[in-house]
Amino acid sequence: MSATHDMQLLLAVVTILVLAMFLGFELITKVPPTLHTPLMSGSNAISGITLIGALSSGGVGQPEMATYLGMAAVIFATINVVGGYMVTNRMLEMFKSKAKK
Repeated sequence: MSATHDMQLLLAVVTILVLAMFLGFELITKVPPTLHTPLMSGSNAISGITLIGALSSGGVGQPEMATYLGMAAVIFATINVVGGYMVTNRMLEMFKSKAKK
């Protein structure tokens, strides 16, 4: 592959990343507070799927860069899943304590 092709590929990937970040920010800021808990549960399920994909991507027999990116993906997805469940649990406890009053 030529250097020009590599630069075009890098530019396309960075463009997709920036657009995804902008879209994600816009979507998250538009969610009403009553939907946060159900959406958090759904995003935890998606993060679990990401974790499984990252584990298979970081496996033996892959190029070295794929192994490193898979390892980083496993770390970040694990942090996301654990943090998401902690926040969801905290929200549910808050709703339970309000219901008891």
